[in-house]
Amino acid sequence: MENTHLATSKGITFCQSTKDKDTFEAIYNRYVSKVYQKCLSMTQDPETSKDFTQDIFIKVYFKLNTFKNRSSFSSWLYSIAHNHCLDQLRLRKRIRIEAISDKSINIAAESDQSTSTQWHVMECMMNDLTSQEVALLRLKYEEGFSIKAISGQFHLSESAIKMRLLRARNKLYTMCTTE
Repeated sequence: MENTHLATSKGITFCQSTKDKDTFEAIYNRYVSKVYQKCLSMTQDPETSKDFTQDIFIKVYFKLNTFKNRSSFSSWLYSIAHNHCLDQLRLRKRIRIEAISDKSINIAAESDQSTSTQWHVMECMMNDLTSQEVALLRLKYEEGFSIKAISGQFHLSESAIKMRLLRARNKLYTMCTTE
């Protein structure tokens, strides 16, 4: 009975100020199934939904102090859940589109060519790109930098970074498909 009271607005306020793990656990227990159902409705995948639910509650724990009581806590939480799922689904879709896949790029004409040989061929092709193109591709796809972070590092606008990445990918794609 004590635990259910911890998940009320007083409990949320208490958790905001103290980061009390027992209080947050009560909040988690109260809302986890609803957040999971929200994630499941958006992803249609139970495992992905479990992962997203955990990510959301980690995010909520660290951002709990940003909750200002302008709406109900559940509305705030579901908004975070909805936005997190949308962001992750968009990211996965973008990665699938942008990823250089064996289906779209025929690096190896022979089926017995090893992965290490394919990587070597890709590295050789990267040598034909400018140093800035290589740096951009590596920051984005190997290091996982955001467009915003890359634009800050290169002192260019985000749209300029996006365009340069597109051109570098297209150049690499052209080299791969004509080899």
